[in-house]
Amino acid sequence: MRFATWEADGRVRAGVVSDAGLHELPARTTVLDLVRAGLPAALDVGAVALDRPAVPLDGVRLLPPLAAPTVRDFVAFEEHVEGVVASVGDGAGVVPEWYQAPTFYFTNPYALIGAHDDVAVPPGSQLFDFELEVAVVVGRDGASLTPEQARDHVFGYTVLNDWSARDLQRREMKVNLGPAKGKDSATTLGPWLVTADELESHRDADGFLALDMRVSVNGTEVGQDLLSNMGWPFEELISYASRGAEVRGGDVLGSGTCGNGGCLAELWGRRGEQKPPPLRPGDVVEMTVEGIGTIRNRVVEGLELPPVAPARPRSRARKRLS
Repeated sequence: MRFATWEADGRVRAGVVSDAGLHELPARTTVLDLVRAGLPAALDVGAVALDRPAVPLDGVRLLPPLAAPTVRDFVAFEEHVEGVVASVGDGAGVVPEWYQAPTFYFTNPYALIGAHDDVAVPPGSQLFDFELEVAVVVGRDGASLTPEQARDHVFGYTVLNDWSARDLQRREMKVNLGPAKGKDSATTLGPWLVTADELESHRDADGFLALDMRVSVNGTEVGQDLLSNMGWPFEELISYASRGAEVRGGDVLGSGTCGNGGCLAELWGRRGEQKPPPLRPGDVVEMTVEGIGTIRNRVVEGLELPPVAPARPRSRARKRLS
């Protein structure tokens, strides 16, 4: 089943997606409510909603499928890491530590945008980029889960575009902390949330979801990969996120960017030049993941803000009280 959130006539609604359109859930019921109720209960509610009249998709603005309380983004594709390190990092290749455990950072849940929303270039950035990912949505609270337990905590999946200001990211990573402002301007989530049962037929013998992933800029395909090329399956990512900690229903965990052109920075690192060029206002980025759907965003002009003030050197700071 596919669940969506949309805006129409000044009102935000949630519902089930069918070939006929969007079928609204009971009043004041959100997709996050269904996620936290658990997959069996959500499927029951969705089945009832399908009997309601359908709203045409082309008459609404799709919002992020759910208001995620937290968003973690992993870096689970080895090929992506190899290319991006050459572009954004120090060019040393994949560090041994990457293989030891999944790595993630927390990104901004307030920056989530819908499947067809415009995305503004972050202030001060000249190297704007996309990142093609799939996100898993946790369906139940849990802590220190085993991977086997984590599989029962999966509610569903959605497409994620982790928009990235590579010049800002490059500076931040030199401080050995981050990414921060290089990543928190926008994250596309959508077009809807596909429940886990819909994609089980794509699971391969090693437990990975073999879904085709593609991204194009202005109609020209830039990257293509399989989701099953992740270094860890989603159950391992959830398990690691919950290790000595807690995950809760509605938490979003990104796969990290796929390889083979899943972002421009990977290609820049491999080619030694900025081809294709950084994104500019007017560019349209379209991503399609098999079994989930398509998101399509247009890049627009961002805010012009004053430069960031540099730090005051320690030599100019006041001395400590003796």
